[in-house]
Amino acid sequence: MDEAQARETICELCRLFWQLGWASGTGGGISVRVGERIFMAPSGVEKEKLRPEDIFEVDAAGRVCQDPGGGRRLTACAPLFLSAYRHRNAGAVLHSHSLDVVLASMLVPPGEPLTLTRLEMMKGLEGVGYFDLHRVPVIDNTALEHELEERLDAAVQAWPKANAVIVRNHGVYIWGKDAAHAKTQAECLDYLCRAVVRMHAAGINHLRHDRSEPSSALAA
Repeated sequence: MDEAQARETICELCRLFWQLGWASGTGGGISVRVGERIFMAPSGVEKEKLRPEDIFEVDAAGRVCQDPGGGRRLTACAPLFLSAYRHRNAGAVLHSHSLDVVLASMLVPPGEPLTLTRLEMMKGLEGVGYFDLHRVPVIDNTALEHELEERLDAAVQAWPKANAVIVRNHGVYIWGKDAAHAKTQAECLDYLCRAVVRMHAAGINHLRHDRSEPSSALAA
């Protein structure tokens, strides 16, 4: 992917996120890495109306290399995106305000991760199998986005098997080896969170181990 393709991809993903309700009211964010440069959608704009020339370009340290001008502001997600680029060598990092992720985060006790098992769409997550006990860290929200940097950075490092960090009552930061991979990861996690919320409403405990396989089949 070259620079022009990265800019087009960000605009395309922003439109998709807006259509899905993941980037309503200027929320959400998209970033894509090309070599040593990272391209990011600006802050505080209607994501469905972005054009390639509106995109910021920064280096690996977050310094702005190309400012689109026109009063655009670098996204407050920038330091959070950089954590996944720095620690996970991500090719793209996305920030979704998925309502299903938000609702699922409300079901997780403070200090605990979201735990998933025996759901088919888990196989769409990087390195995760159907019988695994897969845990996605959940951190508490802050008043301002950039104030999440320290706790999100800690979660990225503390949970190396997860390719996402959920922010309680807020949304999720999720990454992949490239933009297409990050997109599919976001879609799979959204589906899984929707399943968790609906199972909870139906009184189903999906973490029970006595349904079809012995508990020894579960892998951490």
